[in-house]
Amino acid sequence: MSNLMLLLVIGLAATATVADLAQAKAFTEDSASSAPLLPTPPNEPVPSRAALEALVERTAKRYGVEVDLVDAVVIAESGYDPHAVSRMGAIGLMQVMPETAADYGVDSIEALFDPQTNVRTGVRHLKRLLGQFGIGKAVMAYNAGEGALSRHNGFVTYPETQRYTYRVLTTYLRRKGIAPHSPEARALTGISLTPAMAKASGPARGSHLVRPPRLRLRIRPTLSDRALDPGLHSSGPNSQPMFKLQPPRPID
Repeated sequence: MSNLMLLLVIGLAATATVADLAQAKAFTEDSASSAPLLPTPPNEPVPSRAALEALVERTAKRYGVEVDLVDAVVIAESGYDPHAVSRMGAIGLMQVMPETAADYGVDSIEALFDPQTNVRTGVRHLKRLLGQFGIGKAVMAYNAGEGALSRHNGFVTYPETQRYTYRVLTTYLRRKGIAPHSPEARALTGISLTPAMAKASGPARGSHLVRPPRLRLRIRPTLSDRALDPGLHSSGPNSQPMFKLQPPRPID
């Protein structure tokens, strides 16, 4: 009876461990192999570049945001392609995420492929960021999110964001006749642009490999065979647990 109970307990523990490992492995393989379902652009012609630039200018003026800054953001985000879709699911001219668009009353993914809706939503979001952070940090937050700006103490260090910020701000500053690395640029944008930002390298956000935990359960009996039988095991202040987990071995 006691040996049977011991085998049963150990068997259950081993089964749970194998199941956990299999579940973790399956989750990781599914996450690595399955790409997110991205929005599909409409099958229709796009407006001319001149028409889109005029739309950007009208919308920027309507919401009181500098045309040169919005234009620089659109160039960096989509190159003026209203059907652009990023690998993260950002949509359209200003690469607006559906979650962000919902904050501004746009609940339809299809609507974000409409240039007017997209630019209006993107400009409203950019204006809010400008009011919170100033030009340089607002551009960073537009790319990486406000949470990333807070986590990085006001200066996002993602290589992708560094390159993006450098590209947007240098385009913007040159349109205004300001040298990107000058004190005037620092005073206007609130951050210091450096050549290193343009060449920042490293893994993209979210590209790190998620490894499943390697679960190991090692137990040893603490009592005699007789006491391993739950029916014979007495409880009290001096009783001992039936099993103890051994410290895990280091994982290479």
